[in-house]
Amino acid sequence: MKQVKQIIESAWEDRELLKQTETREAIFEVISRLDKGLLRVASKEQEQWITHDWIKKAVILYFPICKMELIEVGPFQFYDKIPLKTNYDQQGVRVVPHAIARYGSFLAGGVILMPSYVNIGAYIDSGTMIDTWATVGSCAQIGKHCHLSGGVGIGGVLEPVQASPVIVEDHCFIGSRCIVVEGVYIGTEAVLGANVVLTGSTKIIDVSGESPVEYKGYVPPRSVVIPGTLPKTFPSGVYQVPCALIIGRRKPSTDLKTSLNQALREFDVAV
Repeated sequence: MKQVKQIIESAWEDRELLKQTETREAIFEVISRLDKGLLRVASKEQEQWITHDWIKKAVILYFPICKMELIEVGPFQFYDKIPLKTNYDQQGVRVVPHAIARYGSFLAGGVILMPSYVNIGAYIDSGTMIDTWATVGSCAQIGKHCHLSGGVGIGGVLEPVQASPVIVEDHCFIGSRCIVVEGVYIGTEAVLGANVVLTGSTKIIDVSGESPVEYKGYVPPRSVVIPGTLPKTFPSGVYQVPCALIIGRRKPSTDLKTSLNQALREFDVAV
């Protein structure tokens, strides 16, 4: 892919190159490989997640070279530049009406899509369920055997191209109506209770020990997280602002397939 990468980088600097067949074919090749899971926007290398910004550039450049087309699915019509994924049966992916996944996203075998939305560049690994009205944004990376509960919003990112996507590692449970955006990294087997909101600037405070430990943009593996608030002083007074509280860790005895409710009940949290 070295030559393809060079072509993409050149076109990023000079958009006139998008008129050339070689450039367009290079972009199509990248999107095709994303769709098949042969490339991904971010990958874990030596225990570090690396964002491949040239692949994000290819995704961005894909839009101006595609034309708006009518997409007909039975009685339904869409009008867009990017086609929908197809051949779910061959890929071993269960898709419940009205789930939508765009071409250029990857769904591994065993993925289940309830009525939900998966954007271009996203990667969803095997055995994961995307529940009703959940959204997986562009370039987000979701691990194996995760459960994104109803109404979860996983943010997407294309620009700036160097920005990291949201990463949810294997065996995570993301509770109903959670929002995870701005490149937040959720460690393996973490559990987020309902309505947790995590942005790049959200304070994530471990309150399970004698002294609080603060994180930003990162939830350690096996953490159990619930919504919280912190007092903050403004010119007009002191008000509560949202934060997230790590109240403990999933116990070794907790089965990886345990429900979100069971994991939270271990810590006497109402669900």
